[in-house]
Amino acid sequence: MANRHLSRTIAMQTLYQWDFTESQEKNLDKLLDYNFNEFAPGFDDEGFSKHLVDGVLKKKKGIDDLIKKYATEWPIEQITIVDRNILRLGIYELKFDPEIPSKVAINEAIEVAKTYGGESSGKFVNGVLGAIYKEMEKKGEIKE
Repeated sequence: MANRHLSRTIAMQTLYQWDFTESQEKNLDKLLDYNFNEFAPGFDDEGFSKHLVDGVLKKKKGIDDLIKKYATEWPIEQITIVDRNILRLGIYELKFDPEIPSKVAINEAIEVAKTYGGESSGKFVNGVLGAIYKEMEKKGEIKE
């Protein structure tokens, strides 16, 4: 597994745990440390997972608004916790992280969804992120 992909997986797991506990866990560094020790002992991603988790939480309101806008058939609280947090990560990277190319953000989110989500998670994530991408394309906001 490539380093950044593993980092995204650890970030998704951390956000999943945070969301599952209904945001009661305030010490996300503790969750990140646990997930590194559990799933990637000895792996040093130079803070990329923390960057993703912190970025998602800082932009959560705007990200959730985009989910509501582009996943109109699914109220956000009815989207599975895994898919919801994969979307949050994907949207953060797609819209708000200037270092991540747009297509990389989409492809990585789809791969994480296929691995950790349900049978149709990859298609669902692709549909939502694809719609956001098209809107960004119209506005000239695509990152290469």
